[in-house]
Amino acid sequence: LYGRPCRMPLCWTQVGEHSIYGATFVQETTEKICVLRLNMKEAQDKQKSYADRRRRELEFQVGDRVYLKMAMLRDPN
Repeated sequence: LYGRPCRMPLCWTQVGEHSIYGATFVQETTEKICVLRLNMKEAQDKQKSYADRRRRELEFQVGDRVYLKMAMLRDPN
């Protein structure tokens, strides 16, 4: 999720603890993670389509005055 590996229930136990999870529990959790990823992808696509509707290509001509953001050009040191 969010570009990082998801911690599964098998990772939640402390070292030395003994716990047994059924195969159905692990399968259900894996399916839920797949549904979450699908929902997140759909939400991202929807947000992108909204942003793209308002976005427009800018074309500049020689001599046009524009603002330049200097924070991106400065050395971070």
